[in-house]
Amino acid sequence: MGIVIHKSDSSPSSRAVLMIAEILNLRYETRDVNVLIGDHMKPEYLKKNPEHTVPLLEDGDFVLADSHAIITYLVSKYGADKRAELYPSDLALRGTIDHRLFFDATVLLPISERILLGKTNNLNEEEIEEVQDAYGILDKYLQETRFVACDYLTLADISCIASVSTMDVLVPVDENFERVFTWITRLKDEDWYQMANIPGLNQIAEFLKNTMDDSA
Repeated sequence: MGIVIHKSDSSPSSRAVLMIAEILNLRYETRDVNVLIGDHMKPEYLKKNPEHTVPLLEDGDFVLADSHAIITYLVSKYGADKRAELYPSDLALRGTIDHRLFFDATVLLPISERILLGKTNNLNEEEIEEVQDAYGILDKYLQETRFVACDYLTLADISCIASVSTMDVLVPVDENFERVFTWITRLKDEDWYQMANIPGLNQIAEFLKNTMDDSA
């Protein structure tokens, strides 16, 4: 068995892994995990991933959960000529990339997942402020560089864009965060973004629209 990615297209974490897989031109299979009907809680899935999260990677006999761990693994093993930029060996730069990955894991991703779960489909002022505060931090990271860690694309951008593009569906990035807007626009033009991120974003937009219509 080759590479298998267990995923949900609406999941920012899943989309981050799919984007990296596309960037690396990997040959892989996917397995859809429908969390709404409890696929992630089935015994066969829990045996592989006791955390019952998506995405989940199977690479032969090796199994790995958590998108941040998965994308660093994939680039380290299969990155070849792209590894030097996506996850460079320079310790200072790698430290910055790791920091941005943790920023996604602890700040951006939790916000985007709350939106995804429909807990914030009708945002109050405090929740909007939380999203905008996150945009503001990211905007500061983009003051000196074209991308979130340096002047070229790295793993950090992939994780962050998966989360930020989800947040942007409900709380659009406006002129107050010009650098974030420019960064998003730059990434949207990439084929891997269109292939691996847009389908899930469309699902989220439709889900939120239906939720809002039902509550109207």
